[in-house]
Amino acid sequence: VKDMIYLGKRDFVDHLDQVDPVDGVILVDPEYLKDRKVFVTLTCAFRYGREDLDVLGLSFRKDLYISTFQAFPPIAEERKANSRLQERLLKKLGQQAHPFYFTIPQNLPCSVTLQPGPEDTGKACGVDFEIRAFCAKSIEEKIHKRNSVRLVIRKVQYAPEKPGPQPMVETTRSFLMSDRSLHLEASLDKELYYHGEPISVNVHVTNNSTKTVKRLKISVRQYADICLFSTAQYKCPVAQVEADDQVSSSSTFCKVYTLTPTLDKNREKRGLALDGKLKHEDTNLASSTMYVDPHVHTHLPSSTVLTMTDAHSHKRCSLASRTVLDNKNTH
Repeated sequence: VKDMIYLGKRDFVDHLDQVDPVDGVILVDPEYLKDRKVFVTLTCAFRYGREDLDVLGLSFRKDLYISTFQAFPPIAEERKANSRLQERLLKKLGQQAHPFYFTIPQNLPCSVTLQPGPEDTGKACGVDFEIRAFCAKSIEEKIHKRNSVRLVIRKVQYAPEKPGPQPMVETTRSFLMSDRSLHLEASLDKELYYHGEPISVNVHVTNNSTKTVKRLKISVRQYADICLFSTAQYKCPVAQVEADDQVSSSSTFCKVYTLTPTLDKNREKRGLALDGKLKHEDTNLASSTMYVDPHVHTHLPSSTVLTMTDAHSHKRCSLASRTVLDNKNTH
């Protein structure tokens, strides 16, 4: 082995105000290094097409961010104080080990994998982060894959310590040639849910109209904003309940419906966003992404959508909730 990368972890947490620093050590065989330099790069890339279709110089991959660090010989202006992990690794590995440092920008997306279809082969589409180390006389030198070492890492977010307010939404439907309306209200028991946790939706209907509600449909949808050449939003139901609950004219109705969105029930849906995964380990439906507005904290939610059907119309209301990684797993 000519080069080896050492990191203390592979999951780096975005805390909204800052991201965990990427600090590691590269070990290089001096006989292989000779008179060359040691470079380490951090790349965030979005793959939006199958890897086996990359032909004739056309690549279905867009590099969102690239940062290069010269580990040896070190550049004085780039030197930082070594972390405790780096000090221990340097002491153990000896003089042929060299530290490197990266700071992941906050505006980069978290690691996401788009679920491949049954016929898809090769690397899955999505956003990934990769550490690559290689020896060269200059950074412009073309490096073959066989002459470099790579390690995939993840940028993740965990549940905020303080949960938000209980979500509630309501809407009223008026009918032509009638002053009597249909009122729909839905609420969640809380704003934040962990993977595999059931979502309880409290539905309240006040039917002052002359029509009869014949069915209620509640669904949890995943919304994904994909920004490439233009911004497009994709939505996909990940859990759904249809109930033949009727609400007669001039009556009220109240019931709690429970939905549990899981990956196991959605493995056939091509393009569904999943949490980024390492190698072939299993993962979850993608967690909601929180990002920082200049003035407020907000997030890209998954939504619970309630559809109410009468004889002639559909009525919908949408509740935003967050599905997040368990902060108990924070290192």
